[in-house]
Amino acid sequence: MSTIPDLTKQAREQMHKAVENTRREFSTIRSGKASVSLLDLVRVDAYGSTVPLNQVAMVAAPEPRLLTVQPFDKSLSQAVEKAIRDADLGLNPATQGNLIRVPLPALSQERRKELVKVIHKLGEEGRISVRHARTDALSRIKKLEKVPEDDKTRAEKEIQKVTDEHIKQIDTLIHAKEAEIMEV
Repeated sequence: MSTIPDLTKQAREQMHKAVENTRREFSTIRSGKASVSLLDLVRVDAYGSTVPLNQVAMVAAPEPRLLTVQPFDKSLSQAVEKAIRDADLGLNPATQGNLIRVPLPALSQERRKELVKVIHKLGEEGRISVRHARTDALSRIKKLEKVPEDDKTRAEKEIQKVTDEHIKQIDTLIHAKEAEIMEV
């Protein structure tokens, strides 16, 4: 049987995961400078299945506006290049021997605004995940038997407080990433 502290802890963990997931998704969205996490969501067709890029190649950011990708297996160079091009990141990779150079073009104002919209959408998904954790915890607390109503009310207030903290964290992430993208 669950207790109020257990349910509160579970809710807090779920909310923390939602914030971390949002942070991870934000790191894959391009701002002005090169970041190896930019290619984290790129999936490559290799060996008969689709695998994350970081499992078939090493990604590095030697300069602020350049990523280099070095496939572990030379025969995958074209598949890796195609995957990066098809990832809808606005990147145009070029293969030089065993190294794939991915220059990062300067972001246009229009592209920056599109990226900010994506950030807000991902942020809202994070907020929704946090609210789901709250709703789930509150409904479980209401179903508890042999627990005084005062304790239930106190737990509901505690969960609301935790929810507000996590939503505030997501809002902070959104504003920070938006500022990073809009910085010219």
